[in-house]
Amino acid sequence: MTRTPFRFALAATAACGLLLLAACSQDQNSPSPQDAAKAQAQQMAQEANRELETYQQALQGKNDELAAQVGETIVKQFPTSEAAKQVQQSLPEVEQRAKESEEKRRLTALWSYQVGPMEGGTQSTASIYSTRPSGDRAVRLVLRRHTQWGQSVFLFGTGHGFACKGNCTITAQFDGKPHPLRAFLPTTGSEPAIFIRDDKPFITAMEKTKRITMDVTTRDGDQQELVFEVGGFDSSKWQPVSGKK
Repeated sequence: MTRTPFRFALAATAACGLLLLAACSQDQNSPSPQDAAKAQAQQMAQEANRELETYQQALQGKNDELAAQVGETIVKQFPTSEAAKQVQQSLPEVEQRAKESEEKRRLTALWSYQVGPMEGGTQSTASIYSTRPSGDRAVRLVLRRHTQWGQSVFLFGTGHGFACKGNCTITAQFDGKPHPLRAFLPTTGSEPAIFIRDDKPFITAMEKTKRITMDVTTRDGDQQELVFEVGGFDSSKWQPVSGKK
């Protein structure tokens, strides 16, 4: 009986020894703070390089918008990396091109092109709504080709239409430069429309213009400034129709 406590003491001592050995072994296998920081830096560099490959592939594919997004991610998430330094050399130009592409796409989407039957003939139209006023008060600028009526340009609004006696003049600006337009009302007088007298010169000037403003008066006496962002017009989508020129 007297030997039992001694055996317990030996067992406890042995267990403590094993625990200490395990702890020491763990301490020896654990990386130092310096090694951990180095490993993390290597991992970050690898991730930055993978993003850099994506950036370069996007540039090769002429996808500036994707390249701009990836480039901005690299600069923000890995600011001190070699990848970020490399990206920063071209990123400003890429971002500018991406911005221009996005704006071009927006302007292009403002235009609508249609071909279909219209009162005994076929018409082809290219039209755009005013960006000011917008919504329910927006006015549509329409370029039309019709097999019987020929080519015309007109504004189509809402309400009771526009005020104009005989040949009137619409005060207009093309990219900020004065460009008065001769106009007249349709003979029916029932449509909320007003026609531009010199359609061919108008279209020629419009194709070189990004923004047109027109000051018009409605039959209700309201003064309106119309703004059309016409820079996205694509003449190839405005299909010709056989008939009058």
